[in-house]
Amino acid sequence: MKKCLWFLLILVSVSLAVAQNPACQTAHHRAFDFWIGNWRVLNPQGKLAGHNQIEVMQDGCVLQENWRAANGVYTGTSYNFYNSGTGLWYQTWVDNQGGVLLLQGGIQNGAMVLEGKSKNAQGQWQLDRITWTPHNANTVQQLWTVSVDEGKTWTTLFDGTYQRE
Repeated sequence: MKKCLWFLLILVSVSLAVAQNPACQTAHHRAFDFWIGNWRVLNPQGKLAGHNQIEVMQDGCVLQENWRAANGVYTGTSYNFYNSGTGLWYQTWVDNQGGVLLLQGGIQNGAMVLEGKSKNAQGQWQLDRITWTPHNANTVQQLWTVSVDEGKTWTTLFDGTYQRE
């Protein structure tokens, strides 16, 4: 019952935020709304990886992510938005370890897929691809894969199952 009420509160909040800014009411602007909420994130073994809070900002035009790893040491924030001029979604991620990701993309087969380039710990350029797939109103999978050979092969860097808190 509590989860149901929380989900309804999120929907009402999003509706109010969108109503304040007609520029961000399009289906394209709302395509990532399935990620809005407070989440506990589990790794493939079912252990807690961390908590993530996704909030609507800027009158419904931006989603802000606030990540906190289960160990409490690693944190990060991202800003996610749809650009009508390019027809793409963008994510700008920064963390407390000096990490930065700049991603772009959009909806593919019902999932949000964002890609970009970054340098890995070995100083190599890599392709980053992060895919968020909603399974239902209370579960989203986030899969982050990387490639150091221009996309010929991919390695999983993070696989998390989001469960609504």
